[in-house]
Amino acid sequence: MNKAALALLVHGGTENWSPERWKNRFNEVCKDRRVLLLPNATFDPAEIHYAAVWKPVPGELAAFPNLRVIFNLGAGVDALMADSSLPNVPLVRVAVGDLTGRMTEYVALHVLMHHRQEPYLRSCQREKRWAPKSQWPASAISVGIMGLGTLGADAAKALRHLGFRVSGWSRSRKEIDGIDCFHGKAQLEPFLQRTDILVCLLPLTPDTRHILNRALFAKLNRNSPMGAPVLINAGRGGLQAESDLLQSLDDGTLGAASLDVFATEPLPPDSRFWTHPKVILTPHNAADTDPDEISKYVAQQIERFEAGGALDNVVDPARGY
Repeated sequence: MNKAALALLVHGGTENWSPERWKNRFNEVCKDRRVLLLPNATFDPAEIHYAAVWKPVPGELAAFPNLRVIFNLGAGVDALMADSSLPNVPLVRVAVGDLTGRMTEYVALHVLMHHRQEPYLRSCQREKRWAPKSQWPASAISVGIMGLGTLGADAAKALRHLGFRVSGWSRSRKEIDGIDCFHGKAQLEPFLQRTDILVCLLPLTPDTRHILNRALFAKLNRNSPMGAPVLINAGRGGLQAESDLLQSLDDGTLGAASLDVFATEPLPPDSRFWTHPKVILTPHNAADTDPDEISKYVAQQIERFEAGGALDNVVDPARGY
């Protein structure tokens, strides 16, 4: 094995982030490269040229003097960007079809659940009540997606195919066939005013932290067949001001919420989100990262990089994503 070594630093704590599972997959796709699962492997820090990471401890990556590229195994890079000791080397984020498809599944599932009144119907089932309400068509509902990157654009197209009226908002101008695209601070309010179901897929940056707050919720459309608007957040927990969110659910500013991400994860047992009657909660698994697809993606990028090619999906430190 004469190729530069790859270090794996995976701190997940749940079954879908088993470090051994990742090690096995990288061994398969990097047969002629030493793959080191930290912190237990024995190695010389100078031999590490590449690191594939998930939630590394701040300072861990600074220990490798010859590091050339960092590959983040999940979509969000905000935790890495917050590490002041992060080596000044390219940081590559995940962008594979498998992850995109999984996020689109999640968004479509939860939009449809709220549109088709599933929380109400499940409560009727528990109470053994046969009491269907009038059901409106998808074309009566406007879904707004905040964040029109790879994930948001794919979800927007899928929802449009299902018949919803779909718009999107992003920091910079985007154009997507069939989707009304808004951008910048000046166009945020017009976007919100027409939105019945708000889907948030934004990255977490200093500009977007707590963007999902009471003032924003109050600008959403309240004249849809659903009555009060709905929030679906599958971006990052830091996007939502959680006290504002709970208060807005309590007083009817929001009619319901599907939440996959939270400020503190795992979600503490005493959090009101667990038992709030208007909340559908999932444990940050909207778009699980698949070790098979991601390990191939990283291995291919390394091979191309070593052959003099360019890396794909490199994070812009100035933007934070």
